[in-house]
Amino acid sequence: MAKAIMIQGTMSSAGKSLLAAGLCRIFKQDGYRVAPFKSQNMALNSYITADGYEMGRAQVMQAEAAGIAPDVRMNPILLKPTSDRGSQVIVNGEVLGNMPAVEYFQYKTRLIPDIRKAYDSLSAENDILVIEGAGSPAEINLKQQDIVNMGMARIAGAPVLLVGDIDRGGVFASLAGTMMLLEPEERDMVKGTVINKFRGDVEILKPGLVMLEDLVHVPTLGVVPYMYLDLDDEDSLSERFQAEGGGLLDIAVIRLPRISNFTDFNLLSQIPGASVRYIGHLKEWGNPDFVILPGTKNTMGDLKWLRESGLETLILKHAAAGKPLMGICGGYQMLCRRLSDPENAEGGGQINGLGLFAADTVFSTTKQRRQVTGTVGELKGIFAPLSGKPVQGYEIHMGRTEGQEVPFAFLHADGEVSYADGMQAGNVYGTYLHGIFDNGEILSALGEALYAYKGIAPQTLAAFDAAGYKEKQFDLLAQTMRDTLDMEAVYQIIDAGLKK
Repeated sequence: MAKAIMIQGTMSSAGKSLLAAGLCRIFKQDGYRVAPFKSQNMALNSYITADGYEMGRAQVMQAEAAGIAPDVRMNPILLKPTSDRGSQVIVNGEVLGNMPAVEYFQYKTRLIPDIRKAYDSLSAENDILVIEGAGSPAEINLKQQDIVNMGMARIAGAPVLLVGDIDRGGVFASLAGTMMLLEPEERDMVKGTVINKFRGDVEILKPGLVMLEDLVHVPTLGVVPYMYLDLDDEDSLSERFQAEGGGLLDIAVIRLPRISNFTDFNLLSQIPGASVRYIGHLKEWGNPDFVILPGTKNTMGDLKWLRESGLETLILKHAAAGKPLMGICGGYQMLCRRLSDPENAEGGGQINGLGLFAADTVFSTTKQRRQVTGTVGELKGIFAPLSGKPVQGYEIHMGRTEGQEVPFAFLHADGEVSYADGMQAGNVYGTYLHGIFDNGEILSALGEALYAYKGIAPQTLAAFDAAGYKEKQFDLLAQTMRDTLDMEAVYQIIDAGLKK
């Protein structure tokens, strides 16, 4: 069975996901078989594995850092918020159902056998498991039902490293306060602290580190600097959500309230001269060259928000002016004439869409989940240079869209005949395909098309090496952590495990 190390944080967005990925890469570089694990993830960024199961993208990113294929066992429970008080519950990659928060709180301990089975199975195949916690272990109202922080550490017998985010301020108070709110047994499980996202001269920080160790009685294993890395983010706390542009090509993504899979757009910023920004208010609109309606966990609810916010009017004006507009998944569904929900998948009822496609979407409770490959169809308009380009990605949606428009692409899953995906009408394009912009040829063709549309001197852009770029990011992450963490102490903690 594998040895384990667990990364917990004093709060959400303390950097747990990134540090766990860094450890996965370090252990891989050092010759170990390593895999990530997170018992319960709450995020709207998800991924479909090769065998058709759904899991959180944070563990996908960590698996990539470990040099292995994403496996649903790495994230046995995924919660996808559908409202402020409820989530879709996904267990072992398949939808269990929608639950209000109170109902799930009472139910979740029944999922411990699923967690154990997934963890034990991964443990049998690896040398080290890097476990990520969620939020904070000091949520005193939740500790009795905990299955993701100290509760998970007990299941795995994993020593814990506690991470604090100094960039937000108050890092000493958050680390010391978290330790104070832990039970004595839980404090004994914490074998070291890590200060993350530091900017400045570490010498100034050193007196505080000594005082912190005196307070919490565990060593500080390192001060990790703020890192400017281009790796997938876990959730809507992402620092990518800024509204300022400034590039030659202004690409604007609508920041829907329940935006999902915004990692689809991370690599667009690698188009030379392009800036990618997120718009959530009328005042942020500016004069975008290319607008994208992204995926969402609640298409009809976010369409109502789009209408009430006034952004629908600006999107329609953008399209009427002949400027390129694209919808991905839920954003594609919004471009239709009519959206209907007869099976109450999103709350029921009907709503008019933006009416830019002569098509209608009907929701159902059956979720489409699969990886696909294919080619872009014969596009017209600004994005005609994308025609015939190879694409790959995954579908993850509830409902079908049918209409009279020309298809955007032709796709197929393993062993299936090709089928039409998406639509195009003028310079408006829609697709169910997530990950379409992760393809170097697509990125290059898109950049060339936008340059031509802007009247900028034509140029041929070399195909972007997305896989090589990501590998360099992981290696930079690992080297930075090696330089700033006491890795010898980390290995000693792993070897010692927890005293039973």
